[in-house]
Parts: sequence; structure tokens; C-alpha cells
Amino acid sequence: MKGIFDIKTEQDFREKCLETFRYQYENVEVYRKFVDFLNINPDQITQIYEIPFLPIEMFKNHTILDKNKEKENYFQSSGTTNIQTLSKHWIADFGLYEESIYKSFEQFIGKPEDFVFLGLLPSYLEHQNSSLIYMVDFLMKKSGHQENGYFLYNHRELFDLLKKLNNKKIILFGVSFALLDFADFCKENDGFDLAKNPELIIIETGGMKGRKEEMTKDELLEILKTSFQTEKIYSEYSMTELLSQAYSLGNNEYLCPAWMRILVRNTEDPFSYMEEGRTGAINIIDLANKHSCSFIATQDLGKIHKGKFQVLGRIDHSDIRGCSLLVS
Repeated sequence: MKGIFDIKTEQDFREKCLETFRYQYENVEVYRKFVDFLNINPDQITQIYEIPFLPIEMFKNHTILDKNKEKENYFQSSGTTNIQTLSKHWIADFGLYEESIYKSFEQFIGKPEDFVFLGLLPSYLEHQNSSLIYMVDFLMKKSGHQENGYFLYNHRELFDLLKKLNNKKIILFGVSFALLDFADFCKENDGFDLAKNPELIIIETGGMKGRKEEMTKDELLEILKTSFQTEKIYSEYSMTELLSQAYSLGNNEYLCPAWMRILVRNTEDPFSYMEEGRTGAINIIDLANKHSCSFIATQDLGKIHKGKFQVLGRIDHSDIRGCSLLVS
């Protein structure tokens, strides 16, 4: 059977999903109990749409891990308040995460070795066990450029560095509220024209962290495009409970790598799915989650159109997640 990074066809994906489902039913106790609670016979699952999706909230109070694996370490959501119960994703194979990071980035953006990586991710740097920081750290190591680095609130230093690096290919990963703050700084300091940095790609990672008024993704992107005088702001979509990333290349429409898939479920009936173009709740298949759970029902709202997906907000009464996209 092919590995997840060798998936080429729909048949490959279907077979790998069913293989993964059966493996996780047998080896991930929490997932097995969930499937049994639903009175679902795993032997009768023959299609992707029949696979049960584990509510993402289960990562807050349960250890979701392959019984054959040891706990290497974990990623933990950052949260927005001190009273939240934070999600914890135990990782048994960091090599799988790293391969997923590299192959996704290479597919949608380019080879990491070709870029300087800058991180404007203050809220994540201030918390331990961030999957986003691990991802950017890994890309920086692969890049190997001496200019790679993180920035907290030292906007002047970042501003000056970007001016100096106007002849290099640069990726600036930024959490939403920090990019807005940096945009304000740029406006107060004679502006910032991306035309002078034609090789700079800004990738926003979502998250206001309670620091600014919530807005839709489209509103955020328009503000950033105007502030940085560019036609495109890229976006990255992932979360603590995933080991894969989807990327938007500038128009709030995300693409998944071959081992990741978005399904849109009916918010009134979690076992039925919406037609293309209609809004519902997002289910994620992440086959890189081999040793936890690859089938996750999130609290994000979205829709699918012509092979791409949009994230439109959150289901009412959901926590605003650190790595989720913005509430509409």
C-alpha cells in the first residue's frame, strides 16, 4: 500500500483513508470508543463519507494517541483566556510532521531553501508547545539563511530589515493582529511599498487572540493589501490538532495537499454533507495524523468550490481558537 505522500489518484486517497480508519479504530482508544458509541460497525465502512469524524473538542480532555506509540511530546493550543481548557495533541512521530510541512510548502510556495523566513508571531512565541512555531522553526532550518528570525513587537527592526532584503525572496509569517499592528507602524513611517520588495510573500496565519475587533477574512485581507500596497496576501490554514497545512495564494481560497481533504457537513445533521458551494461545518481528513486521529470535525464554517475551500467563520458559541481563521 502506498504511503500518504505517494497519493496520486482519488482511488489512492480512498484506500489510504479506509486503511487509516481501520488502523485508528483498532489502535486509538478514544477514537474506537467514539465509533462504538455511535453503534457503527467499522467493517461496514466502505466509503470516505461513511467514516465518523471525531469532535475536535476531544483533544481538550483526552489523550488521543496510538497505543503502540510513546508520547514524544505534544503541541498545545494557545487559547485566549486563562480559564480555557487547551487542546493537547500528542505527537509520536515528528518526522511525519516535518515531511508534511516540507512537501506542502514546496508544492504551494516553493523550496524552503530559496527563502529567508521571518516570523511576526508574538502570541505564539510567548507560549510553549506551539505547532506553528515548530513549523516555522523547521522551515528556517531548511532555509539556512542567516537573516532568518522572529519578531515580537520590534516593528522598527522588522521594517528596516525588509528594506535591506529587497533583493531576496522572503516569507513573512504573521498572526493577524500582529500584521495589522505592523501595517499601522508602516503607515506612520512613510508607508511600506511591496513593489520595492517584489520577492516578499506575506502569509497570515489567522488569529486576533482577543487583541483586536474580530472581522471577516476578506475584510482582513483587504486591509492588509491596502496597507502593504500589494495585490496578494497569502494565508495558511492549520491548527494544533493537525499535522498538515492548506494554503491560500491570495484570494481566500485554500488548496490542500494530496493527503489532506476538507468535507463540509450539515450543521443540523453531522452525518450528512452539504453540496458544493453551500456553507456548513468543516470536517478535515489529515492522513499525516497517523498516530492520533485523521478524521476531525471542527467548529469552523466553510464551503467548497471547484476543489478549493473557504473558511467563513465559526459555529456560534465556539471558542475563538488560536490557530483558526477569523470569525465572520
